[in-house]
Amino acid sequence: MTDRKTGLDAIAVASLVLCCVLWGLNQVAAKVALVEIPPLLQAGARSLGGASLVFLWAASRRLPLRDAPGAPPTARAGWLAGALFAAEFACIFVGLQFTTAGRMAVFLYLSPFVVALGMPFIARAERLSALQLGGLVAAFAGVAFAFADGFGAKAVSDRQWIGDGLGVLAALFWGATTLVIRGSALTSALPEKTLLYQLAVSGLLLTAGGVAVGESWPAQTSALAWALLAFQTVVVTFASYLLWFWLIRHYPATLIASFVLLTPVFGLLAGALLLGEPVTVRLVVALVAVSAGIAVVSRPARPRAAA
Repeated sequence: MTDRKTGLDAIAVASLVLCCVLWGLNQVAAKVALVEIPPLLQAGARSLGGASLVFLWAASRRLPLRDAPGAPPTARAGWLAGALFAAEFACIFVGLQFTTAGRMAVFLYLSPFVVALGMPFIARAERLSALQLGGLVAAFAGVAFAFADGFGAKAVSDRQWIGDGLGVLAALFWGATTLVIRGSALTSALPEKTLLYQLAVSGLLLTAGGVAVGESWPAQTSALAWALLAFQTVVVTFASYLLWFWLIRHYPATLIASFVLLTPVFGLLAGALLLGEPVTVRLVVALVAVSAGIAVVSRPARPRAAA
């Protein structure tokens, strides 16, 4: 039996904050590395490296990665989840060429709303209440407010709207990945197995896509670029994702989910502090609206009184 706790202790809080800091820094690391390593090959190398580490981790712990006899097959859902994961990171890495890391972090965290809208089709009991629907509308209004900034004079480039749009697409793919996992046999599979599907399939597809569009690995890569890629692979893709799965196993998911809202905040701060990216009033207002909307949507609806 898993030792599941009813609340968050100091270890859980510290671990959750650490995950959010790392995920916020990941946007900055990817953007800086793009100066030397092209987007699709960088994302592919990150996924393939992470998949190798997850496989070695599972092998060292003798975790069963094959489907158990008589258990529902996971291959079809695993390939679909991996393809959606690849599409998500293709949008992120390509989009970072046109928009800032802070803006990408804000748009990427629209994904909970995709899950909130799609989940009732998988589990009918998980329908939005009127209050939750209001939070969803408020969050999308905030995103629309920020998106308009990409067409204004304060945009970092005249093509910033492309990066913003790819950020929204990445959020859609991320949400779709979650729905595939939740609505398939993967929902009962080991976290390491689900993560391995996502990383291995996405790594192959992203690398193939990079080669197809003519990307090539640089003849010379600086120590900084290698360090940033190692950070994305080892610290973010492998360690932080496994830590997240461990937290989900041992602590209430509803309490853990609220901490994810810290990630775009850390993304904005990291982009401003490390890259000197502008933090406009419009973007801050949008971030507040998105965070408030997610907080409202994440609240469990009160049970309806019996007629």
